[in-house]
Amino acid sequence: MQSKLGLDFKKVDYARELAGKIATEVQAFAEKYSTVAVERTLCRLVGIDGVDENMVPLPNVLVDHIKERGLLGEGALFFIGNAILSEKLTPQEIAERVSMGSLDITKLPIASESEISSALKPVVEESIKKIVDRRERREAYLKNLGEGPRPYLYVIVATGNIYEDVVQAEAAARQGADIIAVIRTTGQSLLDYVPYGATTEGFGGTFATQENFRIMRSALDKTGEELGRYIRLCNYCSGLCMPEIAAMGAFEGLDVMLNDALYGILFRDINMQRTLVDQFFSRVINGFAGVIINTGEDNYLTTADAFDEAHTVLASDFINEQLALIAGLPQSQMGLGHAFEMNPDLENGFIFELAQAQMTREIFPDAPLKYMPPTKFMTGNIFRGHIQDALFNMIGIWTGQGIQLLGMPTEAIHTPFMSDRYLSIENAKYIFSNMRKIGDEMEFKEGGIARQRAAEVIDSAILLLENIDKEGLFSALEKGIFGNVKRPRNGGKGLEGVVEKGINYMNPFVNIMMGGK
Repeated sequence: MQSKLGLDFKKVDYARELAGKIATEVQAFAEKYSTVAVERTLCRLVGIDGVDENMVPLPNVLVDHIKERGLLGEGALFFIGNAILSEKLTPQEIAERVSMGSLDITKLPIASESEISSALKPVVEESIKKIVDRRERREAYLKNLGEGPRPYLYVIVATGNIYEDVVQAEAAARQGADIIAVIRTTGQSLLDYVPYGATTEGFGGTFATQENFRIMRSALDKTGEELGRYIRLCNYCSGLCMPEIAAMGAFEGLDVMLNDALYGILFRDINMQRTLVDQFFSRVINGFAGVIINTGEDNYLTTADAFDEAHTVLASDFINEQLALIAGLPQSQMGLGHAFEMNPDLENGFIFELAQAQMTREIFPDAPLKYMPPTKFMTGNIFRGHIQDALFNMIGIWTGQGIQLLGMPTEAIHTPFMSDRYLSIENAKYIFSNMRKIGDEMEFKEGGIARQRAAEVIDSAILLLENIDKEGLFSALEKGIFGNVKRPRNGGKGLEGVVEKGINYMNPFVNIMMGGK
């Protein structure tokens, strides 16, 4: 494409090459290991669900059963497939017997690899069909109902009660929202299990559970049919259960998932080895299910200065892109993150923000970029805040962003009321309509502030990527290269859940979901 900013695409290609080398090194590590979350995901994918008498999820029961015997490296599917042959039971029945203490699946006679693979094949195919059917259902809705134009108007609901979330989500859709994000309750990313069933209590958001996904998806489908346009549903597959929640979302028809390779490491202190293994399988699932992922680079600018550290956002976008491509996730499903977070007292800040957004759009032309609103410098002054959000919306439509997460005038005061959400949607719709073609009409002055700023950010991002390529991503994260947050390679939460793959390890879903047989 022709660059309005005069970008040097040879430099962009070089940056991608560096990010590709970094991602390849990460993947070489990730392929040698599995985690308790990956193994629980495989349990869910072959039909294991529910909880035991103590409300412990059966996928956790089964995986812990294998792990306690020091055999998790062989993989849950190896033992499940073998037990299907030996005991003539379904995976669900196997998990129930294990939970009751009447079956030890690690002590059964071992069949051949081909026999175990054959035993697993029907349940694997059934799972794949469910996900394919869900994807086709979404595509049928989009074909028959259509949806709102980009940038999608993205708003949040966060009551803690899934049934109240439904009321607020339906209201937001009627007000004009295109994507409803159900904010996850505070701290769920640090739970090493997925709660079960519908939930009505949560602080700062609502628990992400498969039943909650089903309830909200059903409600939005009905509302979308009433409105004559498809409403997309977003949640979070991040944290210690990243791939599990991706699988649950694939089964229940979610459309968008927060799914970043680095966010949990930097902002939740989850062990980097654990996260970088988990993110691969979660993205394989999201890619196959047609889910748009949202990455979290905007968060860097809440802990570091948005003007000085803008290049770290771009460098991370490049790395997230390359890791996603390795997982088979196409650019059309990459909601790479960036944000409008510069200090509003900065002279010409709007021009710098505009340059940043236009640069990101030109570098990732096929990605439905996720553009985040001002939060760091929202003061509680709702009138000033509404203006800050209006400037953010102007840049969103000007630069053709894909997903516009709408700011709220009451940011920094309270969780949004329906009236707050209405004002934000009204603000965006007014600006998007009045400025729909402004990006086609305006050019950037050669030698001007915007062009110079974009060139500087790319040059700084390249220097950073060169440094990461030299050091390796693990070492770079230890030194606080993103968001000024330092994390130790062997520290953080969840490291004990990482296991090296054994000789019998199998995961047929990766090959199938990435286009194999």
